[in-house]
Amino acid sequence: MIVNDIRPLVAPLISILCAVLILWRGDNTFLRRLFSISAAIIKWIIVFSMLPGSLAGKIYVTELIPFTPGISFLLRVDGLGMFFGMISSTLWIITTVYAIGYMEGEHARKRFFAFFALCVSTTIGIAFAGNLFTLFVFYEMLTVCTYPLILHDETPEAMKAGRKYLIYTLTGGSFILFATAMTFYSAGTVTFSEPGILSISTGVGLLAAIFAMFMLGFGVKAAIMPLHGWLPSAMVAPTPVSALLHAVAVVKAGVFGITRIIYNIFGVSLLKEMALKGMPVAEFLMWAAMITIICASLMALMQDNLKKRLAYSTISQLSYIVLGVSLLTPNGALGGIVHIANQAFMKITMFFAAGAIYKKTHKKNISEMHGIGHKMPLTMATFTIASLGMMGLPPTAGFISKWYLCLGALDAGKMVVVVVLLVSSFLNAAYFLPIVYRAYFMKPQDGNLKTDEAHWTLLAPCVICALYTIGLGLFADLPFVPLALARGAVMQFFGV
Repeated sequence: MIVNDIRPLVAPLISILCAVLILWRGDNTFLRRLFSISAAIIKWIIVFSMLPGSLAGKIYVTELIPFTPGISFLLRVDGLGMFFGMISSTLWIITTVYAIGYMEGEHARKRFFAFFALCVSTTIGIAFAGNLFTLFVFYEMLTVCTYPLILHDETPEAMKAGRKYLIYTLTGGSFILFATAMTFYSAGTVTFSEPGILSISTGVGLLAAIFAMFMLGFGVKAAIMPLHGWLPSAMVAPTPVSALLHAVAVVKAGVFGITRIIYNIFGVSLLKEMALKGMPVAEFLMWAAMITIICASLMALMQDNLKKRLAYSTISQLSYIVLGVSLLTPNGALGGIVHIANQAFMKITMFFAAGAIYKKTHKKNISEMHGIGHKMPLTMATFTIASLGMMGLPPTAGFISKWYLCLGALDAGKMVVVVVLLVSSFLNAAYFLPIVYRAYFMKPQDGNLKTDEAHWTLLAPCVICALYTIGLGLFADLPFVPLALARGAVMQFFGV
């Protein structure tokens, strides 16, 4: 049931208003914090208020500017959009608290928190985009808003990383724009209202070209190899930005866009028909995801810098999502989509822990973290929980993702996918367990075993997200949790 509603517009506008207020009065620390926290909470309330209706099958729509027949600035909250919107708005509250603690004493905090708010605004806009045009606008806005955060430290390394980020992502955006134009030319519309708007009458060759351009465009932010080069470089940014990049905004915008293209622009039936005609583009994407999963994991093994190891882990984990949605089975799609949430909570826990360790000890490298579990036991406990989740051990959220991904692979008759997932789990253990071992089973180099945790604004977000990591595994089938929301989106895509 379609419902005309203003809330899909108000949700992203809240963060834009927050950014304006911070730029206006952000020199006052109290007001800056008040604006940031208040906007995060208000946004979450607005998004959550649409959740019961969304679960009941309602689709909330706001149409602002009709440009030409078939193209307008359209906001539309369907099952997938609500799923992504809830994840983003929930994590923004937690990340804002963390950022307030982490950035204390740092320079240019007014600029930082203003663009931080704009990033979340554009992410909600991506979640609620009702067509390819609106998605493209918010997608490019996200690129521009993230750039000042990556080069926040203003060092030569940060400037270089920022330029690299812009080159990669703006080039990807060009592919998306061209593919969007070709989609409109072929289908006469770019809306997400149907499970597939293109048809085989367009021609297999042209369809394959459109698919390839979309995958190149969204694949940059989804960090599919070899389009991933910007992501490890961007780790020079402050840890709250790294968390934003890896869990909430940029990379999730990439995999979200790929999901939209597969299920809303092409559709399962068309992709299967293309495969029968000798153009299995979804299978090509599946193989690209599997190669990325293994290669990124091997690269992670070679990193001593903790944030860079986490960056390569993110590259690998993002391709779990791409792999799931490319299987074209309900269980595969469910595993991939729910991993958007599960990976977000697990990875943001790890980045929060890494940031807390750095702020307390100024250590960035794993080889320097002997006995850190004795000094910061709660921080490392949260990191350990997230590590177990990444390996896919029950009862963590990571197990739920891998369970459905394996079921989806078996449904599709792709045993090789199950093998890749198992190998990936072993590689996850190979690059995370040594960190845990070093933290708990080696003595600190200075011999000091006194407990000295980071400030509560850094520790509390770690604990909350670690509890989510366990809770999303233990209570996966309860209403209002990511698996239930993801299942609703899958039902729309497969018409069941």
